[in-house]
Amino acid sequence: MEKTISSKLKATFLTGCFVASIFGLIYMLIPEAYQNFIGVPIKQPAELTVFRELGVAFLALAYLSWLAYKATAVDEVTMGVKMVIVWMVLGALVMLWCLLSSDLPAIYWLYFVLFAGFSIANIVFYPRD
Repeated sequence: MEKTISSKLKATFLTGCFVASIFGLIYMLIPEAYQNFIGVPIKQPAELTVFRELGVAFLALAYLSWLAYKATAVDEVTMGVKMVIVWMVLGALVMLWCLLSSDLPAIYWLYFVLFAGFSIANIVFYPRD
């Protein structure tokens, strides 16, 4: 029998789509303005490219999350959820490392919480065999 996707996992997908879309659009379209706003201005042209590429990656994640939200069976989202879990866990660990080893603005704690929160939600709500 085919496993269906729980409402909690669907809510995680939809929330992830929304959050990733916001950050994706910000980093792709207005990275300089956003970085100035949070107090970490872009200093090199190469940084602008990196932020825009990050924006594209977040938009790809948003699209993946939307497709997962629209899916009906767990088998349809297995690889995507595993990829998101790896990215979010590694993202949380790297963000924590950077926070503890650098003098970053407080907003970076929000990024850590988002990475860690989505890691936990995907791990907890994804069904096991």
